Amino acid sequence: MNAKKSILLIVLVLLIDQISKIYIKTNFQLGEEIYVFDWFRIHFIENNGAAWGTELGGKTGKLILTLFRLCAIVGIGIWLRNSIRDKSHNLLIISISLIFCGALGNIIDSVFYGIIFNDSYGQVANFTTSQAYGTLFHGKVVDMLYFPIWQGILPEWVPGLGGKFFTFFNAIFNIADSAISIGVMILLFFSKTIFPKK
Repeated sequence: MNAKKSILLIVLVLLIDQISKIYIKTNFQLGEEIYVFDWFRIHFIENNGAAWGTELGGKTGKLILTLFRLCAIVGIGIWLRNSIRDKSHNLLIISISLIFCGALGNIIDSVFYGIIFNDSYGQVANFTTSQAYGTLFHGKVVDMLYFPIWQGILPEWVPGLGGKFFTFFNAIFNIADSAISIGVMILLFFSKTIFPKK
């Protein structure tokens, strides 16, 4: 896979990610949900911190996380460039491209959304600079894809969770998260093909 195809993949996924986030942000109030199917919903939340919404010590923690993500994406970019230059396996280049654009998509939210949008609490957000909800590097990541494939009370024999209400799959995520997950799964499932023993 050459550089042009890699860049095309990155731009395409990044556009889908940002268009979907901007659409949700400017058409949904925070917490609003639409049922597409029983097992698939559009549910608008904002991620204030790291993975799964983990908080990291307020504004300072958020800034450190964003700066770490920026450093990580530079490293991923170098890995991608070297893999293309070395004519590595196509699956490796595809996986790194997906991880790169997914990380970049969430970084855009973290860096810029705080200064270009107003709040989504009880209202639909607008592009604004006079009533922005945050500052540079302190934006929130927009998540909206929710797949509660199964919900119900688990049987009593299930260790630790028996008799309790349980939802599978309970995470709410976005296109960028999906790109990262798919890229990592490609690396895991096809590792012998991508990294053959010499």
